[in-house]
Amino acid sequence: MKRIVVWGIAMLLIGYSTQSWAASESTRQHSTLRQVGTGVGSAIGTVVYFPFKAAFCILGGLASGVTLMVAGSEQAGKVADTTCRGSWTITPANVAGEEPVYFVGNPSARQ
Repeated sequence: MKRIVVWGIAMLLIGYSTQSWAASESTRQHSTLRQVGTGVGSAIGTVVYFPFKAAFCILGGLASGVTLMVAGSEQAGKVADTTCRGSWTITPANVAGEEPVYFVGNPSARQ
């Protein structure tokens, strides 16, 4: 358990520092306390959210295999796209309410 916590904190620090380089001007104007809060919230949110998204994608992959046998490759591709696209992490912008979280992808956007 201790390893997991240390790993999670290390990933939070690495991920958050790389995002700060590409931050927009409006993000830089937020207070330090707000940035820390949204960073911690995004790390905790990702730890909770990611397993559900991964399970959904795996089940979608299995359903895509069944769909391939029944309805063909185009429909199977739509099933796989819908279940595996979308947001995989919770970002500080998601926590702050600046960007939405997309659990399910949009197959019609595929070109």
